[in-house]
Amino acid sequence: MSDWLISIEGTEAGHQLALALAILAAFLHAVFGALQKGRHDPWLTRGAIDFSYAAMAAPFAFFVVPWPEPQMWVIFATAWAIHTVYKVLQAMAYTRGAYTVVYPVARGTGPLFTVIGAYLLFGETFTGAQWLGVGVLLAGIYGLAIYNLRTLTVDRATMPAALTLAVITGLFVALYTTYDAYGIRATADPFTFLAWFFFFDGLVFPVIAWVRRNRMSAPPDLGPLMIRGVFGGVTAFLSFGSIMLATRLDKVGEAAVLRETSTVFAAFIGWLVLKETVGPRRIALMALIAAGAVIVEMGG
Repeated sequence: MSDWLISIEGTEAGHQLALALAILAAFLHAVFGALQKGRHDPWLTRGAIDFSYAAMAAPFAFFVVPWPEPQMWVIFATAWAIHTVYKVLQAMAYTRGAYTVVYPVARGTGPLFTVIGAYLLFGETFTGAQWLGVGVLLAGIYGLAIYNLRTLTVDRATMPAALTLAVITGLFVALYTTYDAYGIRATADPFTFLAWFFFFDGLVFPVIAWVRRNRMSAPPDLGPLMIRGVFGGVTAFLSFGSIMLATRLDKVGEAAVLRETSTVFAAFIGWLVLKETVGPRRIALMALIAAGAVIVEMGG
């Protein structure tokens, strides 16, 4: 499969597959975010997820994929550091704010800076129509966040801190998206990057979660938490793997923008699963996000 993926890089077939993978990643990332924000403490959920996907990745890293080239170890170490800071910021934001407010801001900050990073690192450029699409998408995302902030009554006292953390989280989304795209292009086999990345990335948060759980007066049962962790681990594999393969097959900036349609999926999940309110204004803003993504794709 690796040989086939490599053979279609930069082709029309690669472009179409990258489009499908970016949209798949958008849906799965919204599911992943809801899993972390849902029933359990976000720090504990993240620890369970990371433990699960590190355990899943280990046999592939050690026994299935080709061994990483020497330069990859520095790339893995840097990616691990970026993702660790990102996950800490995300957990802090989710602890303080409602999912449908925090998630759009965190994800909405990412695309613009990713497009800029892709230009600086890979020389990618957007047409005028595509920049219009980015603007429309960002207007929808931030409009959704502002509307949610004005109408939701939960977590009002901690919402300013949550929004600040969400913006900083978005900057790290852009940083890891651009750097990981560089990393997956630096190795001959893209699955080598994915397997070793998940193994290394899953080593820290289980320790943080274990310490946090031991300090709780009424810690949750491990069984339901680990079930959520396994489901989240599989979702993380599919979501992150999809977007990373998309950035190898086609433009990093386009893939990053299309992935942020996850905000639309997140709003529906917040409504259907987390029982957060959705009305006609929010639906209109979600349509604006989707329209921006379509303009980016068609404008190229």
